[in-house]
Amino acid sequence: MVGVRGAGRARRVVVAVAAAALLGGAVAGCGGGPGSGSGDGPGAAASAAVVRTSPIADVLAQLPARVEGAKVVVGRPEAPRTAQVLVDPRCGYCARFEEAGGETLLKLAAEGSVKVEYLLASFLDRDGVSGSVKAVNALRASVDEGKFAEYQAAVFASQPKGKFTDELLLEIADRVPGLRGARFDGAVAEMTYEGWVGEAERAFEATGAQGTPVVLVDGQPVGAKDRSMFDAAAFAGALKGVGIG
Repeated sequence: MVGVRGAGRARRVVVAVAAAALLGGAVAGCGGGPGSGSGDGPGAAASAAVVRTSPIADVLAQLPARVEGAKVVVGRPEAPRTAQVLVDPRCGYCARFEEAGGETLLKLAAEGSVKVEYLLASFLDRDGVSGSVKAVNALRASVDEGKFAEYQAAVFASQPKGKFTDELLLEIADRVPGLRGARFDGAVAEMTYEGWVGEAERAFEATGAQGTPVVLVDGQPVGAKDRSMFDAAAFAGALKGVGIG
């Protein structure tokens, strides 16, 4: 697949969330090489995962989401501020972010303080090893059902030690009321949004980021150098520092 099984897979191993020019220094994150934050090398096989949902699933279920080009935008269109979030579904550090800073950000989106633009990367999917491409395809399909925010949180909360498979992605979807159906299930099985997944990966690469997670507000990283993105309360403070919340 152009953009997913091409240059994105060839990224060197880094332990960083963005290029040094962007962040001014490296912090913990997932880069593009074997075992770079996902916890698995190239030979990792599918493994069972504990399927979980977000503790604020009821809040997330009310959040609107829409596709704008290569992005999925969550929150009210009229929200006064915008935060951009770069994540790969198979990145372990992204899962840590989502259960902490990501949850904080979505609570603020539910309040109308900010809208969140997600760039869903899949650079960890070396020859299908991680299943990131499958996961991003399923996440895109969830937008059509009005279930993106809730499903996205459940996907990260249920991140497997091996790779995402169709079976696991559907099992996770079972925990999101109203998501399963012929259209969603078919999109997962048939990789309906494979082209969009490639578009999203290319948009991620165009940011200059060398890894994930990244949160940008007005083009500047938030919560990376001080690692506050991995602590809900600390990240709330970091967001207040840039006028959100």
